Amino acid sequence: MAKPQEKVSFGQRLKQIGMVFQFTAKQDRWFAPLVAAAVLIPLALTVVAVILWSWIWLPIGILFVLLAVLIVLNLRSNRAMMNAAEGQPGAAAQIMENMRGDWRVTPAVSSTTQMDMVHLVIGRPGVILLAEGNPQRVRGLLGQEKRRLSKVIGSAPLHDYVIGQDEGELPIRKLRTTLLRLPRALSGKDVNSLDKRLKALTARPQMPKGAIPKNMRPPGAFRQSRGR
Repeated sequence: MAKPQEKVSFGQRLKQIGMVFQFTAKQDRWFAPLVAAAVLIPLALTVVAVILWSWIWLPIGILFVLLAVLIVLNLRSNRAMMNAAEGQPGAAAQIMENMRGDWRVTPAVSSTTQMDMVHLVIGRPGVILLAEGNPQRVRGLLGQEKRRLSKVIGSAPLHDYVIGQDEGELPIRKLRTTLLRLPRALSGKDVNSLDKRLKALTARPQMPKGAIPKNMRPPGAFRQSRGR
């Protein structure tokens, strides 16, 4: 079930946005120049509009400046988060847990001491297995999980991906778009029922402590809440 969304005060929201700015500026060298352009270009156009026509263009121009800055911040912060997540153990599960929509994520349902792991995701497209680590070892883990899950998922679709940059692997920066493009095969009730069955099946190990460095975690302002 979805957790009730906590109310965030205006001051807390500003603090979160400040954290996003710091995180993105540290990870992306183009962020500051793009923000400057997003401020200066609409501001210059606003000045021209005020001189030629009326002061009514001033508040409109300010709104355009704020909108342009937020667009740049959103796009570049997502890119910075993906760059920081590249190659980090557990990053795929972290991204899925922050995706908007009804995604039930169980990190590291199967893992090795070499930081290879398979994450279980349940959503409208069906059951999804995401493997991170050495391609040879994680393919063995994937095979074991697919055989185990096939006993209880019935006719629900089963998708599996190995996260990586080599041929036949899924780059982590394409994870969101790839899963969002999957056909919706299950209803909300089907997802709930499947989630209960798999939770009864899965006595999952804990994620290795310290596997996800703090500097690659998305700041609070841009974490997307999951609907249930």
